[in-house]
Amino acid sequence: MSNREPLKPFLLAFPGPLRDQLVGAVLAGTKVSTTGLLAEYEAEKEELPPVGERSALIDSDGRETAVLEVTEVRVLRLGEVDLQHAIDEGEGHASVAEWRAGHERFWQSEEMREALGDPEFTVDDDTMVVAERFRVVELLDPATGADSR
Repeated sequence: MSNREPLKPFLLAFPGPLRDQLVGAVLAGTKVSTTGLLAEYEAEKEELPPVGERSALIDSDGRETAVLEVTEVRVLRLGEVDLQHAIDEGEGHASVAEWRAGHERFWQSEEMREALGDPEFTVDDDTMVVAERFRVVELLDPATGADSR
């Protein structure tokens, strides 16, 4: 049993293979940034995370795998996302265009459109996104949610 305060969940993608891949990249240290739609925060009536906020990285089975701390939050146009941010997402993209193509597929997927409540949702250069940087503060044992060190 962990004796720490409960943390807000840090969710990457939807449960399934993509989330598992992304969580694995965070745990391996190759993913230190992520990008979400500002529209998703608005649809969920969720505040943007403040720098310094700590949250629990959740895997597809709903288990806490690590404690993350937000180190930077930027709201910008999709067309302004730079190569360093794309690389730091840890998905192996070598260009912004490659990164963007993958994100557009996800953001314009049926699952995301349903989550946004907009069956016609599309993105373009002017779509506002939230670019977050984070660091792993603590690795957790996913079976118990306790510090694995």
